[in-house]
Amino acid sequence: MKVHFIGAGPGAADLITVRGAKLISECPVCLHAGSIVSPELLQYCPDGARIINTAPMSLDEIEAEYVNAAANGEDVARLHSGDLSVWSAVAEQIRRLQKHGIEYTMTPGVPSFAAAAAALGRELTIPSVAQSLVLTRVSGRASPMPPKETLDNFAATGSTLAIHLAIHALPQVVAELVPHYGVDCPVAIVVKASWPDERIVRGTLGSIEEQVQNEPIERTALIFVGPGLDATDFRESSLYDAAYQRRFRGRDGL
Repeated sequence: MKVHFIGAGPGAADLITVRGAKLISECPVCLHAGSIVSPELLQYCPDGARIINTAPMSLDEIEAEYVNAAANGEDVARLHSGDLSVWSAVAEQIRRLQKHGIEYTMTPGVPSFAAAAAALGRELTIPSVAQSLVLTRVSGRASPMPPKETLDNFAATGSTLAIHLAIHALPQVVAELVPHYGVDCPVAIVVKASWPDERIVRGTLGSIEEQVQNEPIERTALIFVGPGLDATDFRESSLYDAAYQRRFRGRDGL
């Protein structure tokens, strides 16, 4: 018996990996975070599967489901939104599984920032403008930020920021970033990336608060900030330059 942690992707049912969908179809038990995982993903469950929404459950109750499945010799598909590597709360579940000697696997998923960038139609790393992407958030009730991991510190690098779980703190985000990026720095907020009701709010650090007041956003939004978001006048990468020699091109004479 194993618990299969599966990155369920950002929302759209067809943005799950082939491996993830196959594992779901093979597991007689499926635990899913119903508040943020699309119910359409449950179509991959086999007939008769026991499907459990973990949104109202405590960690102790989730642990009990794992132990019960192990006692019955049932594999479990455990679905988490996006990718498992960030803000998935998988680490604490793994610790509980290890305590019981229950085996597990991890299958990555399409992260929300990648789906949001696709919705924007943008590459997030732009030659000579932005070559780093910082995935971060602000402190919340569930988990405070470490003292050095502040928006102020990250903004000092000039990198593109992908700020998760922070739409409720937009005024704080703007106040901390304006001194580094300026009021004219582009901002893009992607709401429910890849869902049927996906929407995008574009603006600047100087305008975005008023825009969100006019177009209220409650949750499930990702805030991008950085000059690369609307850059058009940038140097082209040398990767495809005719004079750029690399081992796959075979242009020794150039």
